Order: sequence, then structure tokens, then C-alpha cells
Amino acid sequence: MSEEPDSDNPRYRLDPRTIEMLVCPLTKTRLTLSHDKTELISIVARYAFPIRKGVPLLVIDAARRLDEAEVDALRNRPAPD
Repeated sequence: MSEEPDSDNPRYRLDPRTIEMLVCPLTKTRLTLSHDKTELISIVARYAFPIRKGVPLLVIDAARRLDEAEVDALRNRPAPD
């Protein structure tokens, strides 16, 4: 039996209201949910913080550094509905 990815399991979905309250631990700026809903992105700090089982890990040790191309793509993507 294979396990569903965290982002597909309704039990582990992050509430949009929660996302609105969270800020980057470095810059205190707004975070953006990635397209695949597995990371919270800080464009200003250039970090992607993982979401594991519905819990955002907002620590630098868990974060992934974004390259310039990723930051540019995030800045130019259309706003969500």
C-alpha cells in the first residue's frame, strides 16, 4: 500500500487562514504557498520552507535556498484567485 504525498492528503492540508498569519522568520514578510503546496516561499529572504504533514517548518536549517531564476518566476507568476 503506497502512502499519499502530504499535499494530497486532506488531513495534512494547511488552512489558507493560517498561511495568511505566517511570516518569514528572517524578514517578517509575507510567505507564498508554492504551486505544489509543499513549501512556503519567502521571496525577500530567498528561502523555501517545507510543509510536512500540514506543519510549516519555519527554520533556516529545514529551508531550501532559492536561486535567482526561481525568485524571478515567483515574482512574475499570476496572483491566485
